[in-house]
Amino acid sequence: MPAWVVGLGAISADIIYMLLVYLGMIHLLDAPFVKAFLWLFGFFVLVYTGIESIMHSGEITAADTRGSGVSLSKSFVSGFLMSLFNPLSILFWLGIYGSILAKAVNEYPMQQLLIYSGAIVLGILLWDVTMAAASSMFRSFLTPRVLKAISVLSGLSLVGFGFYFGVQAARLLFFH
Repeated sequence: MPAWVVGLGAISADIIYMLLVYLGMIHLLDAPFVKAFLWLFGFFVLVYTGIESIMHSGEITAADTRGSGVSLSKSFVSGFLMSLFNPLSILFWLGIYGSILAKAVNEYPMQQLLIYSGAIVLGILLWDVTMAAASSMFRSFLTPRVLKAISVLSGLSLVGFGFYFGVQAARLLFFH
């Protein structure tokens, strides 16, 4: 339960960033320079995060870190503040969500963008519930070797998506 409540705190901060991007920047996102900037931000965030995940994959341990005396309200505030002040979270929502929104704003009506944003929130909630349940249920199966493999595969995936964003930025800057 505390892990899921941390996720709820984090998603609350994510929703704030989504609203800021959606409401405050939607008109700015139409400019080609801003789109290219956002694609490049997405590229750097994903590649950096992926490389960090791969480089630090050997540091992961399956040690029992269960916090038995932590209140749910402290878990929520902890998740909220970590996400709200995390530079990578800020860059993620500005770079990745912002660049996708910039592309979609010309292709879809506003109502559909709201539906897509709601689907993103629902997806994050499902992910948080799934990860909290999986970490609790499969704790004994997550050996250091398995955790390292997951971290490396996740890092490679992030780098791959990062290069996709880099290609989109290059196409917009040099071929458009």
